[in-house]
Amino acid sequence: MLDNKTAPYGALLLRLLLGASFLAHVSVKLFVFTVPGFVGYFGSQGLPPLMAYLAIALELLGGLALIFGVYARWVAVPLVFELLGTIAVVHGKLGWEFNNKGGGWEYPAFWAAALVAFILLGDGRCALRPSRRAG
Repeated sequence: MLDNKTAPYGALLLRLLLGASFLAHVSVKLFVFTVPGFVGYFGSQGLPPLMAYLAIALELLGGLALIFGVYARWVAVPLVFELLGTIAVVHGKLGWEFNNKGGGWEYPAFWAAALVAFILLGDGRCALRPSRRAG
């Protein structure tokens, strides 16, 4: 049974943690790998460079939208597909453990599942622009 008094706070906590995780993840791309390095990595995986820029934008804007609660449920949908794409293209062939060289697939899979749980729960408390108004 869902506790209607505390569930919105649980969704808020999940939203904040997911958003912070995406900001941390994109920060590595920007400040460690650098944009040119990340674009080159995408190319080495056989992906078009434009997709690298789209991934950076999605993670940066998506992370902020999650944290601030701006249409967060809708923003979470493309983030799920991005994570599933990383499993299909990169992490899936590296094994289960994320501590494998290059990272495994269990962390992106868990992250995608957490996003789906958030989508099902809703925006939670303190969303600046809820995805759907309560009726």
